[in-house]
Amino acid sequence: MSVERVVRIIAGFFILLSLGLGVEASPIFHNVNWLWFTGFVGLNLFQSGFTTFCPLDKILKKAGVPVAGSCG
Repeated sequence: MSVERVVRIIAGFFILLSLGLGVEASPIFHNVNWLWFTGFVGLNLFQSGFTTFCPLDKILKKAGVPVAGSCG
């Protein structure tokens, strides 16, 4: 699995989890302030689309996750 796919999977998971924790109608509701985290992840995805800077991308590359199209 490539860095790009892992970033998308983790970002999607963080958004779904923070929505679950921040929306009062959710069975796992904790506090409405979790919605700030949802906004942070969404804003980071938005800016990385323009700047190509993503902290998680750099962390995963240092951890050895392969980049798409590379041969290991």
